[in-house]
Amino acid sequence: MNQKKVKYSQSNWDLVTVNPNYKNWNWKDIFCYWSVNTQSIIAFSLIASLYTVYNLNTFVVLFGSILGSILVCILSQLIGKPSQKFGLPFAVLLRSSLGVYGAKYFGLLRSLVGIFMFGVQTYFLSKAIGYLIRILFFSIDNSLLDNEIFLTFFLGLNVIDWFSFMLVMVLQIILFSIGINYNKKIINISAIIVYIGLTLFFFIVLLSDVKLTTKVFIETLNFKNFLNSNFIAPLLTVAGTVFAYFSIIIVSFGDFTRYVKNDDELKKGNLGLIINLIIFSIFAVFIVIGSDIFLNQKFENLERIFTNPTDIIGKFNNLQITIIALFFIIFASSSTNLAANFIPSQYSLINFIPSKLNLRSSSYIIGILSSIIGIFWLTILSQIGILSFIDTFGCFFGPIFGVMIIDYYFIKEKDLSNKDIYSIDSTSLYYYSKGWHLKGVYSVIVGFIFSASTIWNLNMMYLQSYSWIVGGLVAMLIYYLLAKK
Repeated sequence: MNQKKVKYSQSNWDLVTVNPNYKNWNWKDIFCYWSVNTQSIIAFSLIASLYTVYNLNTFVVLFGSILGSILVCILSQLIGKPSQKFGLPFAVLLRSSLGVYGAKYFGLLRSLVGIFMFGVQTYFLSKAIGYLIRILFFSIDNSLLDNEIFLTFFLGLNVIDWFSFMLVMVLQIILFSIGINYNKKIINISAIIVYIGLTLFFFIVLLSDVKLTTKVFIETLNFKNFLNSNFIAPLLTVAGTVFAYFSIIIVSFGDFTRYVKNDDELKKGNLGLIINLIIFSIFAVFIVIGSDIFLNQKFENLERIFTNPTDIIGKFNNLQITIIALFFIIFASSSTNLAANFIPSQYSLINFIPSKLNLRSSSYIIGILSSIIGIFWLTILSQIGILSFIDTFGCFFGPIFGVMIIDYYFIKEKDLSNKDIYSIDSTSLYYYSKGWHLKGVYSVIVGFIFSASTIWNLNMMYLQSYSWIVGGLVAMLIYYLLAKK
């Protein structure tokens, strides 16, 4: 009697369960992962703004940030644990909740958001390279940049901008597509280098006027009235803002945790987010406050405090400091682009067409699509409010997370079939209704409606920082009621 053949067309070498012998990530690697996701220009500006521009109590901001990061750690542990246990990336694990085909299309949303952000981030990264090239040309001949070739623009970019963008894009695609072990080295090295850079600038600012900068920094550590009930709302606002910043990377955290040795290493590594946020916050606030003191002494009564590192560097008007800072910005931006955007996009794309795509071919697709986004960012995309639509796509991530968590921990009771999760046979556990788990899909869509309403409904915009959580909780409840036996 012939045994029925099982169809495994939804698998390839990049999606299969990671061999336990190849699980070589430990808590230090996860710590560095959280480091590079914290060490970005956006995070620097965001944290510094919370402390200085909004004029909130220092400890309210600090504890609000810690509260937000604790929430991120808890949710990351929940979503990362099944991937660590079974060695599966996010998009493959999603098959158990939404079905083999449902996971293809809903997982693809993570790729679309990641590719878009990769293109935008690459555009800003290329600006740093462009500044370095201009500095080089200016140092060779200060009239060189006045040549007509450098004054001709196409789509808002001149020849230096075009060269910088294409150079950064090509280098990223080549380096990032080598494999996860090489990417781990990039993440670890970048985390260390950026902290070295922050330490260097910390001392540059401190030594500009040790007594004054120290005094002002200590004065900002105002614990007065911290326990006042009026600070509850600001604290929750800060926590929500910090959570919203990290929320995009939570749902696809399994793309990294599948390589972690064991659950203990994962737990210790996730605590690194809290530590990183505290360290990074101290650096960011001190550098911003110290720079403000120095610049006010130099220029007298600046109209505002500069919280963007590129603005601060520009005001220092020191060529050596500018060059060094640009190198650190390049390291920070590229590694964040790798961890937050590139790798999650790779695996979700491969899961969409596993029989045709692998790490390298999916990298080329990411490169082509993100190049289009980066090229048209300045002249078109940034002008039409497209980020609101990207945020809307992101509203799917909370509900997807909610369904995955309830399904794994309460419905499947922490058990999965590695064989069936790659099968499209109609008798397999995760084939459901022609490859779609309708209960899961319905829950995600309803959760998305609630989540997206915080962006588009004027009466609910005050919950926008918590849109991810709102959608996740709604999807969790609906899915549990529908799927429980």
